[in-house]
Parts: sequence; C-alpha cells; structure tokens
Amino acid sequence: MRVLIIGATGIIGEAVVGELGPRHDILTAGRNSGDLRVDITSLDSIKAMFEHAGQVDAVVSATGKVKFAPMAAMTAADYEIGLKDKLMGQVNLVLVGRAFVSEGGSFTLTSGVLDQDPIRQGSSASMVNGAVNAFVMAAAIEMGRGQRINAVSPTVINESMEGYAAFFRGFQPVPAARAALAFAKSVEGAQTGQVYRVL
Repeated sequence: MRVLIIGATGIIGEAVVGELGPRHDILTAGRNSGDLRVDITSLDSIKAMFEHAGQVDAVVSATGKVKFAPMAAMTAADYEIGLKDKLMGQVNLVLVGRAFVSEGGSFTLTSGVLDQDPIRQGSSASMVNGAVNAFVMAAAIEMGRGQRINAVSPTVINESMEGYAAFFRGFQPVPAARAALAFAKSVEGAQTGQVYRVL
C-alpha cells in the first residue's frame, strides 16, 4: 500500500513509520519536515499536500496540537488551538483526503487517553480527544467507496515522559512501538469506526 503519514517525525509518527515501512510505500508529511509540507490548520495547505501526494491507500494522522493550562487560566482562544489543530485539522484531512484515498482505503486519526481519564490542565485535550473519537464513530457509517476510518487513543508514551511526567502521575506509559501496532491494525485490518485504546 501507499501510506501517507502526517506527523511522521514525531515520537509516535516515527514508530508508525518503523512499523509500516518494511511492508508499504511510505510518504511522509509535516509542518517542517517530510516528503511533503502541510499545516493542518490550513485547508489550502491540506489540499496542496494531497494534490502533490496523488492517490494513496491509507492516511495516518499522528499529529495534533492542544494547549495544556489550568482551566481557570484558559481563554476561548486557548481552546481554539486544539479545535483548529487537532480536531478540525484531522477532520479536514478526511474531508479533503477522501477524494485522494483509493476505494477500500483508510484513515487513521489520533486522539488520546484524556477523553476518558482527565488530568489537571488537560481540559482542552479531553474535549478534543472526545470529539475526534465521536467523529470517527459517526463518520464510519457514512464513508463512501468502501473507505474505513478509525482512531488510535494512546495513553502517555514512554518516550514523552521527560516532558509530560508531571502531568501524568500514576499513569503507566507505553512504548511508542506498542502504540504503532494499533495504527498498523487500523491500516492493515478491516475494521472501521473503532477507537483503538493503547493502555
């Protein structure tokens, strides 16, 4: 398969490339690196990326930004960061990408554990992750041309603990390579409308 991976140089993205790379033709995209450049907050940028990529069999989104801050300090603009980036950025990858993904192809989005296990300063992430999961479950029943869509919802990643440990006290981190297996299940499997939780 020809697989487009957005966010391929991030911790999870690199692990997904490592898992899928030996078996598939990988095309990478990112804001500052990769075969293609894309800013997922820009619809025009997403369209340009797909036009340059051409037809692909699978799209993996291993990207998405939210703001972590105490809720008392959060403003509407702070919540907009996650809404425009991790939520609508990924939704727009699907809306634009469905014309470039082959019949029977797939989309795999990224959410995260905070939708069901919230932490202090994580209200934006919890909100956005829940919305991504709900979108995936609803979109699956209306995807055309046999296309599939799933989400991967990992807990905190072991390789990220240096920066995030203070937020995730008591959480058991998982290696990025383990999270990558869930992405492979989505890309190479047959299920749709699933949220693969990696705990």
